[in-house]
Amino acid sequence: MTVQGSENSSRRGRRSSTMGGMPTNDMPWWRWRSNVRSALHMLSDPGFQRECWLAGRDEYGDVTDAVYRLVEDTWLDNWSAEKYVGTIFRDEEEAALVDAAVLRVLRIMHEVGPDALVSAYLDHPGWPEAVRAARDAHVRLAASDGEEPDVPPRTLEVLRIMTRAGS
Repeated sequence: MTVQGSENSSRRGRRSSTMGGMPTNDMPWWRWRSNVRSALHMLSDPGFQRECWLAGRDEYGDVTDAVYRLVEDTWLDNWSAEKYVGTIFRDEEEAALVDAAVLRVLRIMHEVGPDALVSAYLDHPGWPEAVRAARDAHVRLAASDGEEPDVPPRTLEVLRIMTRAGS
């Protein structure tokens, strides 16, 4: 862990972890970014979905949990990610990719319902398109944060630890 310098008073004294040499919490609303990235990561990985969600591994939640992390604080189910350029997203390209993923995933969620079995999502004819859109957004955000997009997703407990207050 490194301590941020005082050149930016909004970050003075705040600890910052780094991945790939780039701070993971350099965005003003980095906790929201972390949640969106976690959701996109899980939604973008069919192998993970089979091995964790279909297998019922609790430490990763389920599809509904991922969708909730994607839209809970951001309200991306109500307005464009473009609204968050400079706070959650670094640029318009990130925002556009996130919007595309959110729209595809939410369309399926509305069709199958939030309490559906994992298999109902994975078997939906639109799921591969939603996975591709989530993958495009995930890869772009991971690259922007200096992280490798193909590492396994973090558990929800690790995400909680990373985003807890005071971190």
